[in-house]
Amino acid sequence: MNRIGLPQVTTGDSVTHVFPGTDVTVESLPKISLHDHLDGGVRPSTIVELAAADGIAIPAATPDELNTWVRANADSGNLVDYLATFSVTLSVMQSAANLERIAREFVEDLIADGVVYGEIRWAPELHVESGLGLRDAVDAVQRGIDSAVGGGRDAGRVIQIGQLLCAMRQADRADEIADLAIEYRGRGVVGFDIAGPEIGFPASRLASAFAKLDEAWVPRTVHAGEADGLASIEGALLDGRALRLGHGVRITDDLSIVDGGTSNNVTLGTLSEWVRDRRIALEICPTSNVHTNAFARFGSTILEHPFDMLYQLGFAVTVNTDNRLMSGTSLSREIANLGEVFGYTLDDVLQWQLNAADAAFLPVEDRDELTRFLLSAYSA
Repeated sequence: MNRIGLPQVTTGDSVTHVFPGTDVTVESLPKISLHDHLDGGVRPSTIVELAAADGIAIPAATPDELNTWVRANADSGNLVDYLATFSVTLSVMQSAANLERIAREFVEDLIADGVVYGEIRWAPELHVESGLGLRDAVDAVQRGIDSAVGGGRDAGRVIQIGQLLCAMRQADRADEIADLAIEYRGRGVVGFDIAGPEIGFPASRLASAFAKLDEAWVPRTVHAGEADGLASIEGALLDGRALRLGHGVRITDDLSIVDGGTSNNVTLGTLSEWVRDRRIALEICPTSNVHTNAFARFGSTILEHPFDMLYQLGFAVTVNTDNRLMSGTSLSREIANLGEVFGYTLDDVLQWQLNAADAAFLPVEDRDELTRFLLSAYSA
Protein backbone atom coordinates (compact mmCIF):
# COMPACT_ATOMS: atom_id res chain seq x y z
CA MET A 1 0.00 0.00 0.00
CA ASN A 2 1.29 3.44 -0.88
CA ARG A 3 1.38 6.44 1.43
CA ILE A 4 -2.26 7.44 0.95
CA GLY A 5 -3.77 4.01 0.39
CA LEU A 6 -6.31 3.38 -2.35
CA PRO A 7 -5.88 4.94 -5.81
CA GLN A 8 -6.97 8.54 -6.11
CA VAL A 9 -10.12 9.51 -7.97
CA THR A 10 -10.91 12.51 -10.15
CA THR A 11 -13.60 14.97 -9.11
CA GLY A 12 -16.62 14.50 -11.35
CA ASP A 13 -15.74 10.98 -12.50
CA SER A 14 -17.99 7.99 -11.79
CA VAL A 15 -16.10 5.50 -9.59
CA THR A 16 -17.20 2.72 -7.26
CA HIS A 17 -15.49 1.27 -4.21
CA VAL A 18 -16.48 -2.09 -2.73
CA PHE A 19 -16.18 -2.05 1.05
CA PRO A 20 -13.58 -4.63 2.14
CA GLY A 21 -15.03 -8.00 3.09
CA THR A 22 -18.44 -7.26 1.57
CA ASP A 23 -20.14 -6.95 -1.80
CA VAL A 24 -21.48 -3.49 -0.85
CA THR A 25 -20.38 -0.46 -2.83
CA VAL A 26 -19.61 2.44 -0.52
CA GLU A 27 -21.22 4.83 -3.00
CA SER A 28 -24.56 3.07 -2.39
CA LEU A 29 -24.43 3.77 1.35
CA PRO A 30 -26.03 6.98 2.68
CA LYS A 31 -23.35 9.27 4.05
CA ILE A 32 -22.91 12.65 5.72
CA SER A 33 -20.29 15.18 4.67
CA LEU A 34 -19.40 17.88 7.20
CA HIS A 35 -16.00 19.18 6.01
CA ASP A 36 -15.83 19.79 2.26
CA HIS A 37 -14.51 23.03 0.71
CA LEU A 38 -16.21 24.44 -2.39
CA ASP A 39 -12.97 25.78 -3.87
CA GLY A 40 -11.32 22.42 -3.21
CA GLY A 41 -13.91 20.35 -5.07
CA VAL A 42 -14.08 21.85 -8.56
CA ARG A 43 -14.02 19.46 -11.51
CA PRO A 44 -10.77 19.77 -13.54
CA SER A 45 -12.78 19.80 -16.75
CA THR A 46 -14.82 22.75 -15.46
CA ILE A 47 -11.70 24.71 -14.50
CA VAL A 48 -10.22 24.25 -17.98
CA GLU A 49 -13.49 25.20 -19.71
CA LEU A 50 -14.17 28.29 -17.59
CA ALA A 51 -10.56 29.47 -17.78
CA ALA A 52 -10.63 29.28 -21.57
CA ALA A 53 -13.95 31.13 -21.74
CA ASP A 54 -12.76 33.89 -19.40
CA GLY A 55 -9.23 34.20 -20.77
CA ILE A 56 -7.61 33.06 -17.53
CA ALA A 57 -4.14 31.55 -17.63
CA ILE A 58 -3.84 28.21 -15.83
CA PRO A 59 -0.82 25.89 -15.55
CA ALA A 60 -2.18 23.09 -17.76
CA ALA A 61 -4.07 22.84 -21.03
CA THR A 62 -6.21 19.74 -20.46
CA PRO A 63 -8.20 18.37 -17.51
CA ASP A 64 -5.86 15.39 -17.15
CA GLU A 65 -2.77 17.60 -17.16
CA LEU A 66 -4.36 19.97 -14.67
CA ASN A 67 -5.36 17.09 -12.42
CA THR A 68 -1.78 15.81 -12.43
CA TRP A 69 -0.42 19.28 -11.63
CA VAL A 70 -2.87 19.83 -8.77
CA ARG A 71 -2.12 16.47 -7.14
CA ALA A 72 1.64 16.96 -7.44
CA ASN A 73 1.45 20.37 -5.79
CA ALA A 74 -0.96 19.21 -3.09
CA ASP A 75 1.40 16.39 -2.12
CA SER A 76 4.64 18.34 -2.50
CA GLY A 77 5.18 18.94 1.20
CA ASN A 78 5.51 22.61 0.32
CA LEU A 79 2.77 24.92 1.61
CA VAL A 80 3.40 27.49 -1.13
CA ASP A 81 2.86 24.85 -3.82
CA TYR A 82 -0.23 23.54 -2.04
CA LEU A 83 -1.81 26.99 -1.81
CA ALA A 84 -1.07 27.61 -5.49
CA THR A 85 -3.68 24.99 -6.36
CA PHE A 86 -6.36 27.14 -4.73
CA SER A 87 -5.27 30.20 -6.67
CA VAL A 88 -6.17 28.23 -9.79
CA THR A 89 -9.63 27.17 -8.61
CA LEU A 90 -10.41 30.60 -7.19
CA SER A 91 -9.42 32.26 -10.46
CA VAL A 92 -12.50 30.78 -12.16
CA MET A 93 -14.83 31.43 -9.18
CA GLN A 94 -15.14 35.22 -9.42
CA SER A 95 -18.48 35.57 -11.19
CA ALA A 96 -22.03 34.70 -10.19
CA ALA A 97 -22.51 32.43 -13.20
CA ASN A 98 -19.33 30.46 -12.52
CA LEU A 99 -20.07 30.15 -8.82
CA GLU A 100 -23.58 28.91 -9.55
CA ARG A 101 -22.31 26.27 -11.96
CA ILE A 102 -19.52 25.09 -9.67
CA ALA A 103 -21.87 24.82 -6.69
CA ARG A 104 -24.36 22.86 -8.78
CA GLU A 105 -21.72 20.42 -10.00
CA PHE A 106 -20.30 20.15 -6.48
CA VAL A 107 -23.65 18.96 -5.13
CA GLU A 108 -24.25 16.71 -8.13
CA ASP A 109 -20.97 14.97 -7.31
CA LEU A 110 -22.07 14.57 -3.69
CA ILE A 111 -25.34 13.01 -4.84
CA ALA A 112 -23.46 10.58 -7.08
CA ASP A 113 -21.29 9.68 -4.09
CA GLY A 114 -24.29 8.78 -1.92
CA VAL A 115 -24.24 11.82 0.36
CA VAL A 116 -27.67 12.53 1.89
CA TYR A 117 -26.68 15.50 4.05
CA GLY A 118 -23.79 17.83 3.39
CA GLU A 119 -22.40 21.13 4.61
CA ILE A 120 -20.42 23.08 2.02
CA ARG A 121 -17.89 25.49 3.43
CA TRP A 122 -16.47 28.38 1.49
CA ALA A 123 -15.17 31.91 2.06
CA PRO A 124 -17.27 34.56 0.24
CA GLU A 125 -14.50 37.13 0.74
CA LEU A 126 -12.29 35.14 -1.67
CA HIS A 127 -14.76 35.51 -4.55
CA VAL A 128 -15.08 39.29 -4.91
CA GLU A 129 -11.88 40.10 -6.83
CA SER A 130 -13.83 41.00 -10.00
CA GLY A 131 -16.41 43.15 -8.26
CA LEU A 132 -18.94 40.52 -7.19
CA GLY A 133 -20.68 41.47 -3.95
CA LEU A 134 -20.69 39.19 -0.92
CA ARG A 135 -24.47 38.75 -1.04
CA ASP A 136 -24.41 38.14 -4.78
CA ALA A 137 -21.84 35.40 -4.19
CA VAL A 138 -23.94 33.71 -1.49
CA ASP A 139 -27.04 33.93 -3.66
CA ALA A 140 -25.19 32.40 -6.63
CA VAL A 141 -23.94 29.46 -4.58
CA GLN A 142 -27.42 28.89 -3.20
CA ARG A 143 -28.92 28.88 -6.69
CA GLY A 144 -26.43 26.21 -7.70
CA ILE A 145 -27.23 24.16 -4.62
CA ASP A 146 -30.99 24.46 -5.18
CA SER A 147 -30.64 23.45 -8.82
CA ALA A 148 -28.68 20.29 -7.98
CA VAL A 149 -30.94 19.35 -5.07
CA GLY A 150 -34.00 19.77 -7.30
CA GLY A 151 -32.42 17.73 -10.06
CA GLY A 152 -31.53 15.00 -7.59
CA ARG A 153 -35.06 14.93 -6.25
CA ASP A 154 -36.44 14.56 -9.79
CA ALA A 155 -34.13 11.57 -10.24
CA GLY A 156 -35.23 10.02 -6.95
CA ARG A 157 -32.12 11.05 -5.01
CA VAL A 158 -32.82 13.11 -1.90
CA ILE A 159 -30.10 15.31 -0.40
CA GLN A 160 -30.07 18.24 2.00
CA ILE A 161 -27.30 20.84 1.78
CA GLY A 162 -26.33 23.76 4.01
CA GLN A 163 -23.74 26.47 3.52
CA LEU A 164 -21.01 27.13 6.07
CA LEU A 165 -19.60 30.63 5.57
CA CYS A 166 -15.88 30.88 6.32
CA ALA A 167 -13.99 33.95 7.42
CA MET A 168 -10.28 33.92 6.67
CA ARG A 169 -8.50 34.22 9.99
CA GLN A 170 -5.57 36.17 8.54
CA ALA A 171 -7.85 38.83 7.00
CA ASP A 172 -10.00 41.56 8.52
CA ARG A 173 -13.45 40.72 7.20
CA ALA A 174 -14.66 38.30 9.90
CA ASP A 175 -17.28 40.74 11.19
CA GLU A 176 -18.73 41.13 7.70
CA ILE A 177 -18.87 37.38 7.20
CA ALA A 178 -20.47 36.92 10.62
CA ASP A 179 -23.12 39.48 9.66
CA LEU A 180 -23.64 37.60 6.41
CA ALA A 181 -24.06 34.27 8.21
CA ILE A 182 -26.61 35.84 10.54
CA GLU A 183 -28.50 37.45 7.65
CA TYR A 184 -28.64 34.27 5.57
CA ARG A 185 -29.32 31.81 8.37
CA GLY A 186 -32.53 30.06 7.46
CA ARG A 187 -31.94 30.93 3.80
CA GLY A 188 -29.34 28.27 3.08
CA VAL A 189 -26.64 29.11 5.62
CA VAL A 190 -26.43 26.76 8.61
CA GLY A 191 -23.26 27.91 10.35
CA PHE A 192 -19.93 29.72 10.43
CA ASP A 193 -16.29 28.70 10.23
CA ILE A 194 -12.87 30.31 10.27
CA ALA A 195 -10.20 29.00 7.93
CA GLY A 196 -6.70 29.96 6.85
CA PRO A 197 -3.39 29.72 8.70
CA GLU A 198 -3.72 28.62 12.31
CA ILE A 199 -0.25 29.56 13.51
CA GLY A 200 -0.10 33.24 14.38
CA PHE A 201 -3.81 33.81 13.83
CA PRO A 202 -5.66 32.53 16.91
CA ALA A 203 -9.44 32.44 17.16
CA SER A 204 -9.26 35.21 19.77
CA ARG A 205 -8.24 37.58 16.97
CA LEU A 206 -11.84 37.36 15.69
CA ALA A 207 -13.50 37.99 19.04
CA SER A 208 -15.93 40.63 17.79
CA ALA A 209 -17.21 38.34 15.04
CA PHE A 210 -17.76 35.51 17.50
CA ALA A 211 -19.59 37.89 19.84
CA LYS A 212 -22.03 38.73 17.04
CA LEU A 213 -22.58 35.05 16.33
CA ASP A 214 -23.11 34.36 20.03
CA GLU A 215 -25.81 37.01 20.23
CA ALA A 216 -27.60 35.50 17.21
CA TRP A 217 -27.04 31.87 18.35
CA VAL A 218 -25.31 30.87 15.11
CA PRO A 219 -23.45 27.54 15.44
CA ARG A 220 -19.88 27.30 14.33
CA THR A 221 -17.08 24.91 13.57
CA VAL A 222 -13.49 26.14 13.65
CA HIS A 223 -10.44 24.89 11.79
CA ALA A 224 -8.12 23.84 14.62
CA GLY A 225 -5.68 21.08 15.41
CA GLU A 226 -4.48 20.65 11.83
CA ALA A 227 -1.45 22.89 11.37
CA ASP A 228 -1.22 23.92 15.03
CA GLY A 229 -1.60 22.12 18.33
CA LEU A 230 -3.48 22.31 21.59
CA ALA A 231 -3.45 26.10 21.92
CA SER A 232 -5.35 26.34 18.64
CA ILE A 233 -7.92 23.79 19.82
CA GLU A 234 -8.33 25.61 23.13
CA GLY A 235 -8.87 28.85 21.25
CA ALA A 236 -11.48 27.25 19.02
CA LEU A 237 -13.43 26.02 22.03
CA LEU A 238 -13.01 28.92 24.45
CA ASP A 239 -12.80 31.91 22.11
CA GLY A 240 -14.74 30.56 19.13
CA ARG A 241 -17.25 28.52 21.12
CA ALA A 242 -16.89 25.84 18.43
CA LEU A 243 -19.32 22.94 18.48
CA ARG A 244 -17.04 20.95 16.17
CA LEU A 245 -13.33 20.96 15.36
CA GLY A 246 -12.25 21.25 11.74
CA HIS A 247 -9.74 18.38 11.55
CA GLY A 248 -8.87 18.38 15.25
CA VAL A 249 -6.35 15.59 14.71
CA ARG A 250 -3.75 17.36 16.89
CA ILE A 251 -5.90 16.63 19.95
CA THR A 252 -3.55 13.63 20.05
CA ASP A 253 -0.90 16.04 21.41
CA ASP A 254 -2.85 15.77 24.68
CA LEU A 255 -2.56 11.97 24.83
CA SER A 256 0.11 10.26 26.90
CA ILE A 257 0.95 7.01 25.13
CA VAL A 258 2.99 4.21 26.69
CA ASP A 259 3.93 1.16 24.65
CA GLY A 260 2.43 -1.82 26.40
CA GLY A 261 3.72 -4.45 24.03
CA THR A 262 0.62 -5.96 22.41
CA SER A 263 -1.32 -2.73 23.00
CA ASN A 264 -0.68 0.86 24.00
CA ASN A 265 -1.73 2.41 27.28
CA VAL A 266 -3.24 5.83 26.62
CA THR A 267 -4.00 8.52 29.18
CA LEU A 268 -6.07 11.53 28.21
CA GLY A 269 -5.19 15.05 29.31
CA THR A 270 -7.74 17.57 30.53
CA LEU A 271 -8.42 19.07 27.10
CA SER A 272 -8.71 15.77 25.22
CA GLU A 273 -10.94 14.38 27.95
CA TRP A 274 -13.20 17.41 27.62
CA VAL A 275 -13.43 17.02 23.83
CA ARG A 276 -14.18 13.31 24.08
CA ASP A 277 -16.63 13.46 26.97
CA ARG A 278 -18.61 16.38 25.49
CA ARG A 279 -18.81 14.57 22.13
CA ILE A 280 -17.26 17.50 20.30
CA ALA A 281 -17.05 16.11 16.79
CA LEU A 282 -13.69 15.82 15.04
CA GLU A 283 -14.01 16.53 11.32
CA ILE A 284 -11.16 14.24 10.29
CA CYS A 285 -9.98 14.27 6.66
CA PRO A 286 -7.56 11.31 6.42
CA THR A 287 -5.99 11.79 2.97
CA SER A 288 -5.69 15.54 3.42
CA ASN A 289 -4.05 14.97 6.80
CA VAL A 290 -1.43 12.80 5.09
CA HIS A 291 -0.78 15.49 2.50
CA THR A 292 -0.43 18.27 5.08
CA ASN A 293 1.61 16.17 7.51
CA ALA A 294 -0.93 16.85 10.25
CA PHE A 295 0.03 13.87 12.44
CA ALA A 296 3.83 13.91 12.27
CA ARG A 297 4.03 12.57 15.84
CA PHE A 298 2.86 9.19 14.56
CA GLY A 299 4.26 9.06 11.03
CA SER A 300 3.43 10.14 7.51
CA THR A 301 1.30 7.39 5.96
CA ILE A 302 -2.40 6.56 6.12
CA LEU A 303 -1.53 3.42 8.08
CA GLU A 304 -0.03 5.63 10.80
CA HIS A 305 -2.95 8.05 10.98
CA PRO A 306 -4.27 8.24 14.58
CA PHE A 307 -7.87 7.99 13.37
CA ASP A 308 -8.22 4.46 14.74
CA MET A 309 -6.76 5.43 18.11
CA LEU A 310 -9.19 8.32 18.45
CA TYR A 311 -12.09 6.12 17.40
CA GLN A 312 -11.18 3.33 19.83
CA LEU A 313 -10.83 5.89 22.64
CA GLY A 314 -14.41 7.02 22.09
CA PHE A 315 -13.95 10.38 20.36
CA ALA A 316 -16.79 11.50 18.10
CA VAL A 317 -14.87 10.98 14.87
CA THR A 318 -16.40 11.81 11.51
CA VAL A 319 -14.91 11.06 8.09
CA ASN A 320 -14.54 13.85 5.54
CA THR A 321 -12.75 14.84 2.33
CA ASP A 322 -11.55 18.43 2.92
CA ASN A 323 -10.55 19.16 -0.70
CA ARG A 324 -11.66 16.48 -3.12
CA LEU A 325 -9.74 17.86 -6.09
CA MET A 326 -6.43 18.38 -4.29
CA SER A 327 -6.53 15.05 -2.44
CA GLY A 328 -7.93 13.09 -5.38
CA THR A 329 -10.64 11.66 -3.21
CA SER A 330 -14.32 11.26 -2.47
CA LEU A 331 -16.16 10.45 0.73
CA SER A 332 -16.67 6.88 -0.47
CA ARG A 333 -12.96 6.52 -1.20
CA GLU A 334 -12.06 7.84 2.27
CA ILE A 335 -14.38 5.32 3.93
CA ALA A 336 -13.22 2.41 1.78
CA ASN A 337 -9.63 3.44 2.46
CA LEU A 338 -10.12 3.36 6.23
CA GLY A 339 -11.83 -0.02 5.92
CA GLU A 340 -8.89 -1.37 3.93
CA VAL A 341 -6.25 0.04 6.27
CA PHE A 342 -7.79 -0.67 9.68
CA GLY A 343 -10.11 -3.61 9.01
CA TYR A 344 -13.36 -1.85 9.87
CA THR A 345 -16.85 -3.24 9.28
CA LEU A 346 -20.02 -1.59 8.02
CA ASP A 347 -21.08 -1.19 11.65
CA ASP A 348 -18.11 1.18 12.04
CA VAL A 349 -19.13 3.10 8.93
CA LEU A 350 -22.62 3.49 10.38
CA GLN A 351 -21.19 4.79 13.66
CA TRP A 352 -19.23 7.50 11.86
CA GLN A 353 -22.42 8.57 10.07
CA LEU A 354 -24.35 8.63 13.34
CA ASN A 355 -21.60 10.78 14.85
CA ALA A 356 -21.91 13.15 11.90
CA ALA A 357 -25.71 13.24 12.12
CA ASP A 358 -25.49 14.13 15.80
CA ALA A 359 -23.02 16.94 15.01
CA ALA A 360 -24.85 18.35 11.97
CA PHE A 361 -26.01 21.96 12.21
CA LEU A 362 -29.65 20.95 12.03
CA PRO A 363 -32.62 21.18 14.41
CA VAL A 364 -32.81 18.20 16.75
CA GLU A 365 -35.93 16.89 15.00
CA ASP A 366 -34.06 16.78 11.69
CA ARG A 367 -31.05 15.13 13.29
CA ASP A 368 -33.29 12.48 14.81
CA GLU A 369 -34.96 11.87 11.45
CA LEU A 370 -31.55 11.57 9.78
CA THR A 371 -30.44 9.12 12.46
CA ARG A 372 -33.53 6.96 11.96
CA PHE A 373 -32.96 6.96 8.20
CA LEU A 374 -29.33 5.88 8.62
CA LEU A 375 -30.21 3.08 11.03
CA SER A 376 -32.88 1.77 8.67
CA ALA A 377 -30.68 2.00 5.58
CA TYR A 378 -27.67 0.28 7.15
CA SER A 379 -29.75 -2.47 8.71
CA ALA A 380 -31.06 -3.24 5.23
